[in-house]
Amino acid sequence: MKRADGTQFHIGLKDGEVGKYVILPGDPKRCEKIASYLEKPEKIADLREYMVYTGYLNGVKVSVASTGIGGPSAAIAMQELTDAGADTFIRLGTCGGMNIDVQGGDLIVATGAVRMEGTSKEYAPIEFPAVANHEIVKVLEEAAIEKGASVHVGVVQCKDSFYGQHEPENMPVSYELEGKWKAWLDLGCLGSEMESAALFTVANYLNVRCGTILLAVENQERAKAGLPNIGFYDTTLETEVVIQALKKLIEKDN
Repeated sequence: MKRADGTQFHIGLKDGEVGKYVILPGDPKRCEKIASYLEKPEKIADLREYMVYTGYLNGVKVSVASTGIGGPSAAIAMQELTDAGADTFIRLGTCGGMNIDVQGGDLIVATGAVRMEGTSKEYAPIEFPAVANHEIVKVLEEAAIEKGASVHVGVVQCKDSFYGQHEPENMPVSYELEGKWKAWLDLGCLGSEMESAALFTVANYLNVRCGTILLAVENQERAKAGLPNIGFYDTTLETEVVIQALKKLIEKDN
């Protein structure tokens, strides 16, 4: 959907202003830092929760676009960025650890996501899995290992309510939230976040590629178990991993 001036309705971009490859942080305030890793970065849009920079990586146009919090705004971003010319997306985000082995500062490369959110249900029946693109999973894991990161690869859980996760006992549907949280733990979910299930599902619908890497900022399950649970919020290494992964992907694509 476009405005009369030819810009995408929500993100404010014109066709050709976005690269084929797009890095997707949630927070607009992270965009400038991520874009500084590109050659000749230029801010080209800043509307609502959507801030977009475009520059070059190894001579190829690459963009950085924030999605805001949650599936609805992330789905809008992916739809409009695709309409403007993008076809490869890497979510660069944060999460809370779930698996007891995931510590603050560890990275998680998502192979798939639990669709415990609402956006993806308006794109696909719940039986359809939310899975990441295998090429992106591979280059993210390779880049994380090369950069010396502590990295986990597997399924993450996605939800719509941050406080439904952290204060489930206070919610009228506590019986469902607490029961399903135990199920996700028993099934080995690595971390909990809010965007990847929607992004993976929408990407399949649009026939574009999408992957996710997450920084675990802390782990409430480690805290419950009396294990060390130091908070870690610096996304520098994660960003370096994504840039390295994109270089690999661009080389493979070419």
